[in-house]
Amino acid sequence: MKHLLKTITTAMLALLIHASATAADRGSADEAVAMVKKAIAYMKENGKEKAFAEFGNPGNAAFHDRDLYIFVYDLNGNSVAHGNNPKMVGKNLLEMKDHDGKFIIKGFIDVANAKGKGWVDYKWPNPVTKAVEQKSGYVEKVDNLIVGSGVYK
Repeated sequence: MKHLLKTITTAMLALLIHASATAADRGSADEAVAMVKKAIAYMKENGKEKAFAEFGNPGNAAFHDRDLYIFVYDLNGNSVAHGNNPKMVGKNLLEMKDHDGKFIIKGFIDVANAKGKGWVDYKWPNPVTKAVEQKSGYVEKVDNLIVGSGVYK
């Protein structure tokens, strides 16, 4: 009985340590919101052109942290900056759907227009694990743009 209790305790401790390490590898909701606010401030202080270049620069730790990065769309669904996939920039992605058929960019636009800011759930490839995972994107409307970041669950 004593041996069984020790084995269970050790297993539980190992699981807890693994869960903590995994959580540390992922950005949190608070960190995503803070990154968006930092990106908006940077954009207002330095102009859109310079900001968009920095959002797309993977070496800029202010806008790239683990699985967190900045994306920017206009209200017509055009990608103007993307921290994870520069091939998306310049394309209209209004009709883009996730793996379950949910409109992603339309969701961002709906939330931005209705509330000015908020969360949208969808599935997206994780840049760290390369697997399609459940994601929540936080977006804020700034003039005619939507600035966002997201967290993988």
